[in-house]
Amino acid sequence: MERRASGLWEAVASATASAFEEAETTLPADVLETIEEARKRERNPVARTQLDNILENVRYAGEHGLPICQDTGVPVVYLTVPPAVPLTRDLYAAVAEGVRRATAAVPLRPNVVDPLTRQNTGENTGGGMPAIHVTPGDDLTVTVLPKGAGAENCSRIAMLLPSQTGEIARFAAETVLLAGGKPCPPIVLGIGIGSTFDGAAALAKEALLLRINEMTGYEQEICDAVNALCIGPMGLGGDVTALAVKVRQGHCHTASLPVAVNVQCWAHRRATRRVTP
Repeated sequence: MERRASGLWEAVASATASAFEEAETTLPADVLETIEEARKRERNPVARTQLDNILENVRYAGEHGLPICQDTGVPVVYLTVPPAVPLTRDLYAAVAEGVRRATAAVPLRPNVVDPLTRQNTGENTGGGMPAIHVTPGDDLTVTVLPKGAGAENCSRIAMLLPSQTGEIARFAAETVLLAGGKPCPPIVLGIGIGSTFDGAAALAKEALLLRINEMTGYEQEICDAVNALCIGPMGLGGDVTALAVKVRQGHCHTASLPVAVNVQCWAHRRATRRVTP
């Protein structure tokens, strides 16, 4: 295709592939730091062993360039696009090409299938485009957030009443209680509050892009409620069920209070590349 000759097209494809390679084989510094801090404060010996195993797994994957987890996730991509860059179908196609390259090179498990027929194209785009979210920005950047199914399947959304703001922490804790050990705790929770039914879910996933080695008082309150469940690493009991809770908010209708909880496993993978053609 002619667009393959474009410097911008190739730069975006290369940046996407590179970001996925980093995200799949290493953990961001803030995530690794948070797991190490969790290991220090965990009192349950079985739980400490699980955290030791996690840290050893991360070290080995980084040294050998291997995926941190066998579930390399579904590709989720966030673009920031400056005014000077045209937002065309070719830009999306370049991201898809980057996903295909990463699938072959890392390699990534071909997880993406048709929702009904379960047909698998083997290249993690479903024969089209991966999930791409676009926002305006000063620079052209590609951020990837591979999302494993074990945690994603435990995520929930609720349409609460405006009078139920005090129920948000309870809903988050209930979500984790129902999940138990399935999402491979210790987990990270992205919580979206407000907007609309679909908007709350988008906010929840975007919250997972925030650094997790710092929390607001409100986020800490929800995190404490989750950790009080004592589900612990891998569901075997312990002090640390959640590494962190991150919240994003959006204004909503006066008659509604949408709340979404997007569950993320301990392998909280993400990476960003600034694109320079």
